[in-house]
Amino acid sequence: MGRDLSLPGTALELDPDFLDPEEADQALATLLDLPWRADSIVLFGKRHPLPRLHQWFGDPGLAYTWSGLRMEPVPWTPALAALRDRVSARCGVAFNTVLANLYRDGQDAMGWHADDEDELGPEPVIASLSLGATRDFQLKHRTLDLPTWTLPLTHGSLLVMSGTTQASAKHALPRRKRCQDPRINLTFRRIVHRS
Repeated sequence: MGRDLSLPGTALELDPDFLDPEEADQALATLLDLPWRADSIVLFGKRHPLPRLHQWFGDPGLAYTWSGLRMEPVPWTPALAALRDRVSARCGVAFNTVLANLYRDGQDAMGWHADDEDELGPEPVIASLSLGATRDFQLKHRTLDLPTWTLPLTHGSLLVMSGTTQASAKHALPRRKRCQDPRINLTFRRIVHRS
């Protein structure tokens, strides 16, 4: 598939050229018009707006709950369904949902977390397709005192996290003040049981 990355307890593969530049440009232009939503979550008793826009797409009935936020799936668009089929074929997984995130510029971010919700099962495969501005993906081990990894995710790249990655590590997308351009990230997932 691409370059294997090694961190204890994780299984990571990166394909920096999953989409060629023309395909990636077309996908970005099309997906900027998705029905994005702005939400807030409660942390330590206070409500905070999410520092990005997002939307949950998937097969009917596959709701997703994280940080106290329950998202009902919006039906697949033709563009998202085509990307899902291509990513599914590459990964050998029948993905049935995708969390789309729009980072409008470098002020939008994602804090440290793991995609370890019950709906995804004990060893989920998460396929992360990046479009637009290159942003740093960071990964740190949950228990071992190891340096934080920083991996620039480029336009059209596909990062696949599998095995015990979500149980062993957390990941984040930090703010980058100098970044002025948008980035869309599509994290394809397979819901194995309903919440």
